[in-house]
Amino acid sequence: MAVRDLPRAMLIDMDDTILSAYGRPEIAWNTIASEFADELAPLPPEQVATALLASARKFWSTAEPIWRIRLGEARRLTVRGGFAALAADGHRALPDELADRIADRFTAYREEEMFVFPGAHEAIDAFKALGIKLALVTNGAADMQRAKVERFALGHRFDHIQIEGEHGFGKPEERAYLHAMQALGVTAPDTWMVGDNLEWEVVAPQRLGIYAIWMDVHGVGLPVGSTIKPDRIIRSLAELVPAAR
Repeated sequence: MAVRDLPRAMLIDMDDTILSAYGRPEIAWNTIASEFADELAPLPPEQVATALLASARKFWSTAEPIWRIRLGEARRLTVRGGFAALAADGHRALPDELADRIADRFTAYREEEMFVFPGAHEAIDAFKALGIKLALVTNGAADMQRAKVERFALGHRFDHIQIEGEHGFGKPEERAYLHAMQALGVTAPDTWMVGDNLEWEVVAPQRLGIYAIWMDVHGVGLPVGSTIKPDRIIRSLAELVPAAR
């Protein structure tokens, strides 16, 4: 890729694009369920983890945007939902108090395990050095996401930081992309969007004429039967940095 092939601006997602944050939830749920094995007995931790993952996926498949701002509360609801499903299948009823402790531990565990993907800082710095205007565009609560920006030294790397909880709107709303482009002084043909969510970072931006790059960090590929067609698929931001000449 030559420098001339690069855009004037990039809108870059944060979670699971720059940071390892919420990917592979099955691993996280199994880890946490194992920590509570004694309190869950005689139910095997892996069975509980499967129920909690299913409950979480069901919840988030129809969840209103407000729940992204109330993530801790949402996780408590999903764990209680998983417990309810287990009870409906004839297993012993598990208390809400335990559900809440498991949910809160899951939230703490996710924070503890976050890290910057290898090469991400360097790639962002390379884009900036090439004169590309950069916006960090992330959904989620203001305090939680701003803390990540500070913790992982992202603030000085971007010309514009747009957090859903601070601005009052987020992806996939059109104004999330339009506002970021306006802040950078660019239009859709000048802009790339990079992120891991197919709806938020591919489908919605493409409707506006933005070149949409899907981050498939684990190399799992598009879902079977998917009709979504990213303009490009990458596994790391480093793939977008032009090779030295």
